Amino acid sequence: MVTISPSDGPTQSSGSAEAARHQQDLTENERRFQESEPFLRGAAASFGTDAERYDRARPTYPDAMIAAIAAAGPGPNVLDVGIGTGIAARLFKAHGCNVLGVEIDDRMAEIARRHGIEVETAKFEDWDPQGRTFDTVVSAQTWHWIDPLAGAAKAAEALVPNGRIALCWNVFQPPPEIAKAFSEVSRGVLPAAVPDLWSRPAMEGYAMLTERAEKGLNESGAFGEPEQWRFDWERTYTTAEWLDQLPTSGGYTRLAPEQIERILTRTGAAVDAMGGQFTMQYAAMVCTAVKHSGTGPMTGA
Repeated sequence: MVTISPSDGPTQSSGSAEAARHQQDLTENERRFQESEPFLRGAAASFGTDAERYDRARPTYPDAMIAAIAAAGPGPNVLDVGIGTGIAARLFKAHGCNVLGVEIDDRMAEIARRHGIEVETAKFEDWDPQGRTFDTVVSAQTWHWIDPLAGAAKAAEALVPNGRIALCWNVFQPPPEIAKAFSEVSRGVLPAAVPDLWSRPAMEGYAMLTERAEKGLNESGAFGEPEQWRFDWERTYTTAEWLDQLPTSGGYTRLAPEQIERILTRTGAAVDAMGGQFTMQYAAMVCTAVKHSGTGPMTGA
């Protein structure tokens, strides 16, 4: 595990040119998020249209990440926000955690329930803990769909004192030749409203998400200083495996069937031309913070 603390980076109070550039990047990332937010919000409700494929094809999470989060909490009780089909929740359960999920899409939640995980269907910001508390609140590949301040307040309400929140994202890092080929496919098929995920380093997109998450945690007043943890892993995809998961991405779930077919055909040809398989490097990134001891339930926000 690599820990990336906010204190490792420049601060605005330093008055340095580096700090000014850092603040400019924050502003740019927020602007980019606001521009893409309407599309993201629309995509959020689309994953359940093929929940079985989502569960089968989406990337997992490295065991080291699951173990670190489970070990860092004060106890075994985990609330999984945006549990989806339970991809991460099943891993926490295998590590001895007791998991309750909250999920807005009952089609996704039903698959998690098949795996023996209790799931309550609700929008997290409106969900009622009913006095229950948890040692750890996790959210895997989901927190960007949630209002960062309202979500932080609700998480604080559900956490025990000194409980931990851990917000996780898988950040893909394809080989340069793969990124170039996939970007060419995207530019040739995707409408302008759909972002080309391959044209920029994925870490830039992650920074946009985690900065908003950290801001919400800080503004809630309920948590200590957020940290970032990083766990590197990789997966080799065949052409068929990559094409199976591609339609589960948020940018593609809202496309017309003929657009999806064109993307799959051209992407498959690109992977076949490079030997029929490739290795995707992933960085599993965790934005995490500890609830202040003695912090009472948070309301509003």
